[in-house]
Amino acid sequence: MTDAATLSATDLAALYARGALSPREATRACLDRIGRHDGALNAMAVVDDAGAMAAAAESERRWHAGRPLSPLDGVPATVKDLLHLAGHPTRRGSRATDTAPVAEDSPVVLGLKAAGVVILGKTTTTEFGWKSPGDCPLHGITRNPWNRAMTTGGSSSGAGAAAAAGYAPLHIGTDAGGSIRIPASWCGIVGLKPSFGRVPQWPLGAFAQVAVAGPMTRTVADATLMLDAIGRFDWRDPLCLPSPPPDWLGRAAGGVRGMTVAVVRHLGYEPPADAASVEAVSRAARALEAAGAIVTEADPSLPDTRTLFGAVWGQALKRLVDSFPEERRALLDAPLVAMAQRTEPMPAEAFLAVQAAVIETAHAMAAFHRRYDLVLCPAVPQAALPCEEELTHPERDLWQRWAPWTFAFNLSRQPAIAVPTGLDSDGLPRGVQVAAALYRDDLALAGAAVIEAALAAPTLAPLG
Repeated sequence: MTDAATLSATDLAALYARGALSPREATRACLDRIGRHDGALNAMAVVDDAGAMAAAAESERRWHAGRPLSPLDGVPATVKDLLHLAGHPTRRGSRATDTAPVAEDSPVVLGLKAAGVVILGKTTTTEFGWKSPGDCPLHGITRNPWNRAMTTGGSSSGAGAAAAAGYAPLHIGTDAGGSIRIPASWCGIVGLKPSFGRVPQWPLGAFAQVAVAGPMTRTVADATLMLDAIGRFDWRDPLCLPSPPPDWLGRAAGGVRGMTVAVVRHLGYEPPADAASVEAVSRAARALEAAGAIVTEADPSLPDTRTLFGAVWGQALKRLVDSFPEERRALLDAPLVAMAQRTEPMPAEAFLAVQAAVIETAHAMAAFHRRYDLVLCPAVPQAALPCEEELTHPERDLWQRWAPWTFAFNLSRQPAIAVPTGLDSDGLPRGVQVAAALYRDDLALAGAAVIEAALAAPTLAPLG
């Protein structure tokens, strides 16, 4: 028999509709799976057993009455601990944050609850989402389900591990420079960074001008359903988009026939990629071509995005660390404090120049997408790194080992999705990244769905 916790959201909904499985049974299966495996993986910051089972019982009543709130009603999910979940503290992976429970949900959590989704609890994050190795001072190391000696990636470390371990079908991550797509790639799942503004955000984090929340799932279809639930207007976010028309994501199922796809190898510099990452892109390109897309190599002619994102990232982290009284900084991640101390304050004129160049980057990508519907490139430069490595050069690691393929799309604010392509010779997941023009999340999802169907990569780690 299949463990109900490992089923997709679409499969669960079909079983609920037939009366073959109940939301309470599925939720209990997820909580039991967490209980069996999280001692080894450390993906959960909070598990709300009582709250989840109560929500599942309410969903079950709705299904029995034939009145589910959405196709996701009763489907279990987790929320990254950078976001508010009412009744629980928002610790952000830090020993320096408030331990008091918050009173209200973040907009993305509210969207899930409005769809009837059952929230199991909160997943771990790197402290304030600052880095890609999946550990934090508050909870320690989160380990990769495919190989516990390796990192999940971050900052959505717990969400990546929880999805690959089959804790639930749906997981919310956040992404300011790759924090959804990096753990998605290293954990072998699907991770969508939506267009900036598509998913409302509150409260704002350290990287508010480039950060988004988005789905982390084991299938593209589940990510699509999840985006539909959370991509709704919320007055708390003054930068969020109006709610889209009904079934706006229906186009994501339309395939890629006739689309133009650019295989990109430069993002204002030449990001590193090992042979397996390059081969993953080649396999994905062949899959898109076989589905009727027109695939070619092209260069969007961007400025050096390392310099731009380095300034945004470094200044945001310096401001974050400096916001704490000096006596509390000892509670923070030591490499974060050290980096903030190395970072010189940037004069206003220089920072405005960086912001102008960021807008020019977005303009260049918009012009590029007048010729190409999709961009295809690696999501990460290599497979998952060892999880207990000492972190000594985060500024260098940012563009060499962690996020060289992801942060440009945060600067341009366009949608980008990581989709798995299979396991390498060491049994570690590999994947690629598909990006589309700003607000064309549907096209990115369509490209990812074609790659997913063609390559049929495993997305559930064999935990035993």
